[in-house]
Amino acid sequence: QVDLVESGGGSVQAGGSLRLSCVISGYTTITMEYCAEWFRKAPGKQVERVAHITYAGTTSYGDSVKGRFTISQDHAKKTLTLQMNSLKVEDTAMYYCATDLCWVSPFRYRGQGTPVTVSS
Repeated sequence: QVDLVESGGGSVQAGGSLRLSCVISGYTTITMEYCAEWFRKAPGKQVERVAHITYAGTTSYGDSVKGRFTISQDHAKKTLTLQMNSLKVEDTAMYYCATDLCWVSPFRYRGQGTPVTVSS
């Protein structure tokens, strides 16, 4: 059983910052074949991949967050982090972390989400 628990969401004014964390447990073995990501879902909008990271640390970002968000990981602590700067009202959404073998789509293991609200 792989479990992911997000934290760090909240309310912030536009231009502010938040740092989301995701603790992953239950993996017996994590290899170079695993990847992790953050995605978000806003009311009335489609699911949007925000940031993606490979086990080796290669990152990629959605166009809407490039230059503002940074994904990172700590293998020893089994933690995934999303640093969000220069937040915009349109970043308001429920944020989820997810992980799986890199070639699986969509990732099977995901958390319950943490809400982010950005006000003007």
